[in-house]
Amino acid sequence: MAILMRFCTLIVNVLCLPLHLMEAVGLYHIYKRIFPICLYRISITYNKKMYERKKELFRSLTQFTKPGGQLTLLEIGCGTGTNFEFYPAGCKVICTDPNPHFEKYLKKSMDENDHLKYERFVVASGEDMGSVEDESVDAVVCTLVLCSVNNIPQTLREAHRILRPGGAFFFMEHVVADPATWSYFFQHVLQPFWYYFGDGCETTRETWKHLESAGFSELKMKHIEAPLVFVIKPHIVGYAVK
Repeated sequence: MAILMRFCTLIVNVLCLPLHLMEAVGLYHIYKRIFPICLYRISITYNKKMYERKKELFRSLTQFTKPGGQLTLLEIGCGTGTNFEFYPAGCKVICTDPNPHFEKYLKKSMDENDHLKYERFVVASGEDMGSVEDESVDAVVCTLVLCSVNNIPQTLREAHRILRPGGAFFFMEHVVADPATWSYFFQHVLQPFWYYFGDGCETTRETWKHLESAGFSELKMKHIEAPLVFVIKPHIVGYAVK
């Protein structure tokens, strides 16, 4: 099966040669203007299918509000703001994303979720959030982002840095499937194409291993099978406490 997988992946790579060339000469950057439109539509479907899972996950956010204070939350890779409806009322939200073209949709989501207090939008990658102070937030949220960052350990170090002691990192991420499954086979075969479709998204990451070694004091994590297309069906969901 491994030989067949490598052969099929090679074929897909050949078919993706025009996309490889576009990226090499800088033309793929145009897609970053189009991607927010695609993600906005995809996120609506994702939220419908994962509604109960998200509701259950973010119900725990209020546990990390400082006594007598306001919950301050930073979302890495906020995209179009599809998590906003799940955040508790009065929550102060800081948004970061490396793609500035998401801001239009972000403002729309904020207008639709006036139970939140929108602090600011920072154009920054998860690996470098230097404009955010150390130990300045109660919670960091990261959903469907660790699949596309360039460096997962560095992103987790940044999340750990900006969290106050006792704060929590919330995550919901698709991950690589069990090697004995056909999902694993097709994740690897389709990865060259999926990378471009998902603006750098990788379906073959063992993200849970990075979370386990990130230095958090407590990790609550579940492996689940999401009701989604088989390529992104395997998920991990939970939170890690600093």
